[in-house]
Amino acid sequence: MQKDFRLEWRQRSALNGMLLYVGSTVYVCYLSFVRGGQLPAPAWNALLWIILLFTAINGVAKSFLQESRGRLLYYYTLARPEAVILAKIAYNTLLLLGLGMVAFGAYALVLGNPVQDVPRFTLVVALGAVGFATSLTLISGIAAKAANSNTLMPVLGFPVVIPILLQLIKAAKNALDGLDASPQPLYMLMGLSLLVVAVSYLLYPFLWRT
Repeated sequence: MQKDFRLEWRQRSALNGMLLYVGSTVYVCYLSFVRGGQLPAPAWNALLWIILLFTAINGVAKSFLQESRGRLLYYYTLARPEAVILAKIAYNTLLLLGLGMVAFGAYALVLGNPVQDVPRFTLVVALGAVGFATSLTLISGIAAKAANSNTLMPVLGFPVVIPILLQLIKAAKNALDGLDASPQPLYMLMGLSLLVVAVSYLLYPFLWRT
């Protein structure tokens, strides 16, 4: 994790690019919808998760794709594969938590904030960042081992994040409407994230040796 933080600080172009992506998409949504009238709450919710999803894919894709084969071989002599994958998941979780909160703040500031239960909606955004980070980190590790890895990352990533995305939209809609609904979607998100972490811990050592 310390290596990834130092590398991100030295090469801030990737982080600045993700922040620029968030800002530009929010601004495009403002030009497209707000000038034509108030954006309906369901459309507001859907657009936010589209932005967060593509931000997560762009942010996590570089996790393993930026590592050269020689550097991965060097890691092989220093650390266990379980430590590498857990560190990548933890770093990507913190990165997407920060980007998610920035995106939500900018989105609500520019397009208005129809959310009735802001603390619960913030919790959903945080769980979404955790879910995206856990699932896409393993996909990034798989894509890095194949040819055309930049193309393979979104192809493999979308089917994996669809169950997470469905639960996120459901939980976010309850918070958006201020409904005191069942917390089952939140528990599902936590369970899916823990399941993916466990699968990554068990399977990544086999991928590590290829």
